[in-house]
Amino acid sequence: MRFSLLFASLFLPVVASAQTFMFDDADDIDTETVEEWEASAEFGLLYTSGNTETESLKGKFTASRDVQNWRHKGVFDYYTSEQKDQSTGEMNETADRMFISAQSNYKFDPDSRDSLFVFGSYEEDEFSGFDYQATVATGYGARYRYNEDIYADYEIGPGYSHTKPVQAEGEPPVESDGSMILRLAGSLEWKISENSRFSALLSSEVGEDNTKSKAEFSVSANINSALAMKVSLGANHNSHVSDESIEKLDTETAVTLVYSF
Repeated sequence: MRFSLLFASLFLPVVASAQTFMFDDADDIDTETVEEWEASAEFGLLYTSGNTETESLKGKFTASRDVQNWRHKGVFDYYTSEQKDQSTGEMNETADRMFISAQSNYKFDPDSRDSLFVFGSYEEDEFSGFDYQATVATGYGARYRYNEDIYADYEIGPGYSHTKPVQAEGEPPVESDGSMILRLAGSLEWKISENSRFSALLSSEVGEDNTKSKAEFSVSANINSALAMKVSLGANHNSHVSDESIEKLDTETAVTLVYSF
């Protein structure tokens, strides 16, 4: 619920002022040129030694295309971490998460800011209390361009979530569960300069039993035309977990190299 309130406080004031500051999309965007797919791959690896020995790896792949009436985006995100137990010398896994999502937006016409979206995601996180969490949602989307360097996307619509809690040791098998949700999402892209960019993403899937929320804020700076350095802060939150020993909020800070092609 805290993420839902954060979503509203950050993005709704921008929506309210959109009519005052918004540029004309038809003048700002070239909708005649057929764009090819744009893709980026990022990778980060961290080792620490001494009193604390850890190994962390993060990889992410993103592909997108915006052409005439359609806008598509796909994401694959993986993070894992291990820490050495100083008393036994064994490496213990402390994080292991895989997230996949795909989305298509159908614009009512090439120059329209309004669209219909279809979104799907699948997540496996061994330390979230769930074997997996899967979501499908559809609804209304809008892209507002505030100036030539800043634009934001907003989405709202119903969906369906299917989850399976982790089976506790010694307990009977756990059945998967499905429920209706309301998906709220907003993202912001700001081209700070020719060589730097700020991105923000907030989403919340509000359900009767659980509200799953995600957030990511990042700043990237170009090293050359294809390579960039990126610093990001991410958070995942579930309002309900099956075990009280499991934290509801997970955060992740990463420094990665991003290759765009």
